[in-house]
Amino acid sequence: MTCAPRPRLTVRLPTRRRKRSPPVPPLRLTPYAWGKLLFLRDRGPTEVGGFGVSGREDLLLVEDICLVRQQCSPVTVMFDDDAVADYFDAQVDLGRTPAEFGRIWVHTHPGSSPVPSGTDEATFERCFGDADWALMLILACGGRTYARLRLGIDPVAQIQVPVELDFGEPFPAADHEAWSREFEQQVRFDLATCTAGHEPALWSREPRLNDWDEPWWAEPLPSLLAGLAQEVAHG
Repeated sequence: MTCAPRPRLTVRLPTRRRKRSPPVPPLRLTPYAWGKLLFLRDRGPTEVGGFGVSGREDLLLVEDICLVRQQCSPVTVMFDDDAVADYFDAQVDLGRTPAEFGRIWVHTHPGSSPVPSGTDEATFERCFGDADWALMLILACGGRTYARLRLGIDPVAQIQVPVELDFGEPFPAADHEAWSREFEQQVRFDLATCTAGHEPALWSREPRLNDWDEPWWAEPLPSLLAGLAQEVAHG
């Protein structure tokens, strides 16, 4: 007697990915996190950005998207420095480590292309270049995604990763009212003054480090990413 195959619990999302790329672990989002990201993308006419929050046992499973106070245009997102510091403080007070709330940078594109812009690339390098690992996730209109993992090891490696919607984990119901309040509290934009020449910055200085003995990027790589780093290092 043969056992019935286990039902597939993840759905691969459309993404822009080079052909013949080596297999890498996917970035997964719970339906709650995915639904919230879609809602925030479509709530206004500009880009919007935030941080992906994951669980301690699986840092590549995004369970929530958190916004911070920001000024947005159709082509840029600029986080308020103090708001980023306050966000870090609040998350640490909840018992989370920076690897759970400060390594996955999420933002949207109002257009159909999820490919990172030059501003995106400069922001990712400047704000996450000292971290041992970080990930940039972009969601465009139409649902296309782009995700790239940066391993800040020697040698430094940048790896495009697939994005999946994971139904295998428990998740709360959608809460459009709460999401709308969060958007209205954190996102500011003025279409009359939005220009492509807006200051290309996410935030200009490092967040406060509280009472940590080491900088927030100095934590050891989790085992999954450490294994991938070893593969990259040895070709």
